[in-house]
Amino acid sequence: MRLTDLAGDGVTARADHTRVQVPQGPAPAPVRVAASVIDLCLVAVPLALGAAVVHTLRDANGGGVVDRVVFGGAAVALAVALLIGNTGFAQGRGGASLGKRWCGLVARGLDGQPLGVRRSVLHVGHREVVLRVVAEADGFRPVKVVRTPAELRARRVASLLALLVLLGVVLLASLAIGSRPLTFGEIWHGVAPPYDGRLSDTDLIIRDLRLPRTLLSLVVGIALGLAGGLIQGHTRNPLADPGILGVSAGAACAVVAAISFLGVTSAAAYVWFGLAGALVASVVVFGLASVGSRAASPISLVLGGAAVAALLSAVTSALVLLDQDTLDAYRFWIIGSVAGRELDVLVPLLPFFAVGIVLALAGAPGLNLLGLGEEVARSLGASIVVSRVMGVAAITLLAGAATAACGPIAFIGLAVPHIARAVTGPDYRWLLPCSALLGAVLLATCDILGRVVARPAELQVGIVLALVGSPFFIALVRRRKLVGL
Repeated sequence: MRLTDLAGDGVTARADHTRVQVPQGPAPAPVRVAASVIDLCLVAVPLALGAAVVHTLRDANGGGVVDRVVFGGAAVALAVALLIGNTGFAQGRGGASLGKRWCGLVARGLDGQPLGVRRSVLHVGHREVVLRVVAEADGFRPVKVVRTPAELRARRVASLLALLVLLGVVLLASLAIGSRPLTFGEIWHGVAPPYDGRLSDTDLIIRDLRLPRTLLSLVVGIALGLAGGLIQGHTRNPLADPGILGVSAGAACAVVAAISFLGVTSAAAYVWFGLAGALVASVVVFGLASVGSRAASPISLVLGGAAVAALLSAVTSALVLLDQDTLDAYRFWIIGSVAGRELDVLVPLLPFFAVGIVLALAGAPGLNLLGLGEEVARSLGASIVVSRVMGVAAITLLAGAATAACGPIAFIGLAVPHIARAVTGPDYRWLLPCSALLGAVLLATCDILGRVVARPAELQVGIVLALVGSPFFIALVRRRKLVGL
């Protein structure tokens, strides 16, 4: 028999093989205070960051009213969302907010059961905070939400509508925010058709500089979000991204070869070589993965992509090291950016994006069947070869065109499908559209952040995404429930 002293309450729990005696009453005050401080910090951090950004965007530093309204409003909205999610849903249904979970506490009603979302957020009704061991001994059980098909469909529709609204706000912010502060009137005048046929300087800034990069952020974000959802579904690998098919390596190798041997210097010319390299690399990977079988398996696709990407990366490095001019031109493309690209870069690629989007959405039902296993999918009448070919073609067109236009942009294809899956569930008919919208929101948001954090200079969106995506990647590896498909 062993004695265990529960810290802080001076009560000893005596355990044997049949029973456990636990203390009763509220948890120790220091532990409750520590949990409250953690919960408060969770809400205070975005507010503090928002206040710091708003302070740096004051008029003396070249900021504008629109900039301050956008970032201040975003900070408040994020803080409110964290408060509702942490205090309402996590604590109201599961009994523990972030701070209480870390401190081993549970908040419950006087009946010993969860508080519910409304009571927890509004802090109404009687409650008590006890040690988790006490709550479990008293029969506390978290609320398990079981939605009917109609409720699940309504939630998915609401999520898509909310993402559409959020995307609209982010795109308007992309037009408004930059090194030159604009007023609301100037933004409206730049977007609306000119009444007198003349364009002011602010009109030219919006139409010639900000509108192209905003549209490019929208299209490329949609493409990379869709490609990420497809590649994770087809390979059944939660750490896969579109680059796993050699798309980025093929595009980079083709761009370097064009710069080195043909003297290509403009972004509009990079596009075609980058797209051709991405297409060729993907075809080679798919061909290698299909050797000796009727259809490429997930494992063979990953192995073939890794081999081809390694070979092409070696060729790219050799060409870059042999020519300083090639290295200088290549560095601007490889960083990944939507800045400095005009509409003549985007417009020729629109047919490739359109075909890729159609193939991706058309293949969603087949991808649901493939998730059950190839044998089950085949017994249900699905054609594995057709589904795999459609998927690889869609990934190649979407990721290849996006890489050709902006250079390699990491983490969107990796992170976005996991966020979408948490919202919509595993049904690819809903997951893919949600991934597309989330990809556009994330890319446009990071592009906006890049314009502000190093003002009056800019950080390219590829750098900002790497800074934002690295913590997510670490969490993805460490948390098993995020990794499961």
